Amino acid sequence: MVLTKDELIGSLKDEVRILLHLAGKIDRKQLDYRPTPKQRSTIELLRYLAVMGPMIIRGVKAGAFDGPAWQAAAAEVDAMNFDQVLGAIAKQSSTYEELLNTFSDADFRSEIDLFARGQKSSRGSVIVNLVLGGCAAYRTQLFCYLKACGRDELNTMNLWAGMDAAMPASV
Repeated sequence: MVLTKDELIGSLKDEVRILLHLAGKIDRKQLDYRPTPKQRSTIELLRYLAVMGPMIIRGVKAGAFDGPAWQAAAAEVDAMNFDQVLGAIAKQSSTYEELLNTFSDADFRSEIDLFARGQKSSRGSVIVNLVLGGCAAYRTQLFCYLKACGRDELNTMNLWAGMDAAMPASV
């Protein structure tokens, strides 16, 4: 693996931290905001993020995607209000650590075809590409939603560092 197990866990925990930082910027009156009718609303996006990472890692560990387990987890989170969804996301820091600590180096290198499409990849590659990459992509989507809802003060530091900070003056 390019990353050590501890680095991967640290990166995923950082994704949780940044996502919670951005979620803290949401105006509760805009939870139903969606850019177009067929896109997820803000609350739907957060609910998806509450399920996505842990369920994919569980599938990677098992060697196959478990559709019924995903649907059950999605139904559970769909019944949650905003604060409960944020609580579920916050728990991911410990969930990622618990799930990934069960992987050996050999587990990360072993190949799977997660979605049974005839495309094998190492377990580590699937986790990095789908979970870590997905977290970065979907938090960027949330950032764009926030900007579209008028949060003009948010900047690159909010998106990539998970902190409120003024942008340095242009040189």
